[in-house]
Amino acid sequence: MNYKKIENKWQKYWEDNDLHKFDPKNIDRKHYVLEMFSYPSGANLHIGHWWNFGLSDSYARFKKMQGYEVFQPMGFDSFGLPAENYAIKTGIHPKDSTYQNIATMERQIKEMGLMIDWSAEIITSDPSYYRWTQWLFLQLYKHELAYQKDAPVNWCPSCNTVIANEQVQNGECERCHNIVERRNMTQWFFKITNYAEELLNDLEKLDWPEKTKIMQTNWIGKSVGGEIEFDTESGHSFRVFTTRADTLPGLSFVVLAPEHPLVDVITTPEQKQVVQEYKKQALMTSEIDRLSTAKEKSGVFTGAYAISPLDNKRVPVFIADYVLYTYGTGAVMGVPAHDERDFVFAQKYNLPITRVIKSADGSPDELPYTEYGVMTGSGMFDGLTSEEGQLKVIEYLRKINKGEQKVNYRLRDWSVSRQRFWGCPIPIIHCQDCGAVPVPEDQLPVELPYDVNFTPDGQSPLKRHEAYINVKCPACNKDAKRDPDTLDTFVCSSWYFLRYPNASNDKAAFDKEFTNKIMPVDKYIGGSEHAVGHLLYSRFIVKALRDMGYLDFDEPFLSLVHQGMILGPDGYRMSKSRGNTINPDDYIRVYGSDIFRLYLAFGFNYIDGGPWSDEGIRAMVRFSERVDRIVQKYKDCQTETDSKVYNDAEKELDFVTHNTIKEVRADYQSFSFNTAMARIMELVNAIYKYDSLPEADQGFAKGAIITLIKLLAPLAPHLCEEWYEMLGNKPSIFSQSFPEYDESKLVKDKVEIAVQINGKLRGAVVTPSKASQEQIKQIVFQNPQIAKYLEGKTPKKVIVIPRRIVNIVL
Repeated sequence: MNYKKIENKWQKYWEDNDLHKFDPKNIDRKHYVLEMFSYPSGANLHIGHWWNFGLSDSYARFKKMQGYEVFQPMGFDSFGLPAENYAIKTGIHPKDSTYQNIATMERQIKEMGLMIDWSAEIITSDPSYYRWTQWLFLQLYKHELAYQKDAPVNWCPSCNTVIANEQVQNGECERCHNIVERRNMTQWFFKITNYAEELLNDLEKLDWPEKTKIMQTNWIGKSVGGEIEFDTESGHSFRVFTTRADTLPGLSFVVLAPEHPLVDVITTPEQKQVVQEYKKQALMTSEIDRLSTAKEKSGVFTGAYAISPLDNKRVPVFIADYVLYTYGTGAVMGVPAHDERDFVFAQKYNLPITRVIKSADGSPDELPYTEYGVMTGSGMFDGLTSEEGQLKVIEYLRKINKGEQKVNYRLRDWSVSRQRFWGCPIPIIHCQDCGAVPVPEDQLPVELPYDVNFTPDGQSPLKRHEAYINVKCPACNKDAKRDPDTLDTFVCSSWYFLRYPNASNDKAAFDKEFTNKIMPVDKYIGGSEHAVGHLLYSRFIVKALRDMGYLDFDEPFLSLVHQGMILGPDGYRMSKSRGNTINPDDYIRVYGSDIFRLYLAFGFNYIDGGPWSDEGIRAMVRFSERVDRIVQKYKDCQTETDSKVYNDAEKELDFVTHNTIKEVRADYQSFSFNTAMARIMELVNAIYKYDSLPEADQGFAKGAIITLIKLLAPLAPHLCEEWYEMLGNKPSIFSQSFPEYDESKLVKDKVEIAVQINGKLRGAVVTPSKASQEQIKQIVFQNPQIAKYLEGKTPKKVIVIPRRIVNIVL
């Protein structure tokens, strides 16, 4: 077969006939299929693109054949550090390299033969898109969900920019893998914490992988407890959040985060130098490392003392880097008898360890005892269970204005300022008299200038562009300056799914009525690495826009699928340094895109991935040639539906055909493409077996072949269009309905039943499918092969499981 010729023919047909374009008139049958945004890299499409796009497209084609009006758009998440870093290295402007890469990827994606509606294409670095990203920023600002403050942030010294907590992995920048530092900087934040509880609760609504929902649950990190106010001897106060107020009587010390503003105020002159040195050291350590359970706990005494509000106990105030100012209140209480970390800390610094909880049932309770139990050595609270004590202690503190019930979250507000050039400009103007002033919406977009020196120096390159940065204040018309930073690229991708259906709308970011009909996304496909980044941000933006009145739904992605990873032939992750990368183009030039897609479908579990094998490609070539031979043999047969013959051979082929339909429908729905392919191969075998019979009916066989081609079409769209046409049908096969199975065809007249004697398999017998147990026994004992094992003995017991097995005990 000339694979390339076939692909060119059908890609032209699809394009000429607008077969992939979404028809809004059928929106009541919509099915929105979306692959996660692609970044336009400089190289050709790699195996990951094929793995994500190719089989997601197979799912989309399946849904189209099921009668859905499928919307499957494509676009490019084109702002970001890679293009800017490439520009710094080569001198090629980020805009030039980005759009050149986009043109290459567009061509390659089209050559894949995907069912993409290109009329909905979006590019985040295009002013027609980021105009509306800026509009989104302004709506958040108007509704007090965007704010600016001086705060400790993650700073990557290699990328020379701030990165979000979600972009720090094991203390390193996820892009360049350099160690991340902590710095205080003025930044813009989105108030995602306002939605912490709803983001947590609504996970139950979603058809998402359980692991991803757990990751978001842990990242949001809800804790229910109490907040307790401590006074210092110097007259200042601070608050501590705890989930174990029942352990407060065992207090030995309190710890403040090194960044806590009270530290400099209460530190005594004698301790000032050592405290400052420790603060500087903590600033150079990432939050991930500071929270690591493997890291040795360290701290420094401030010289100050605090007073317990419960019993006026005087306890020392330390600072320690395992306490973060950005989490909770930035202060914790130390109860070493009932907390493992506090126990280690107290032993290291020779602090008192006082038991106040004992086992309730007499079980071992060596210190540190961290389980719930019964309060002891706790004065008025003695004898209370931990659960009772938590409530009673906080209630007592509430009465003396020193405590209250509190819910705390690990989730922090989203830092969105970036000190780089290639990003969406922040639409704020800073005026000495008016403060931060939003750019009027009719002046959007604020466009990036082209002539910028983007060599990083720790500040935004836009700050050095006089013509861009210096403007008049929209409120008072005095001299003012634009915000020099650009937005985190996750802002661009936090709402792109809303823009796809509205890509040609130049009046609004999206039309509310139409968007409410086509959203949410029905099936979202992409990597699990975005669990606490993009997926969380997108959920927040949708909920915020809903509360503003722009949307009527709560969640962007109803169902989520994570694809696994294709490894190199050696079983390791593909990398140039290992020399184990696979270039899809090398195979597609020889075998075409359908063969490549078939191998991806058959060779791997989509959720798990696995190592590459060239032999798998060759197996798919042999499979396609086998299908082609049977199609060629029957292409001139005109008696597809005229058969009057229906004997055992036809019943058997019907059984395999309808069982395959049933199983493949379920497999496609669950992204189990490998098992779908295995079942389709079994059907091919069954068709060949039937075809080999002298009495085979051509019309009956052709009907099974056409069903086969329809079942295979989502995985080999070009070849199946060609075969379908060969068999005398008008294109397109994707305008046809996906085969339905007939339950009555799945009931066999006869079944084969295994026979065991004393636990050993001794043979099998064929019985009528509705035979009674007595009839089955009679058939078994009359079978010569079974009889020779009985040796004339009378069985002690015969156990019959109809349609499955007979067990004989001698």
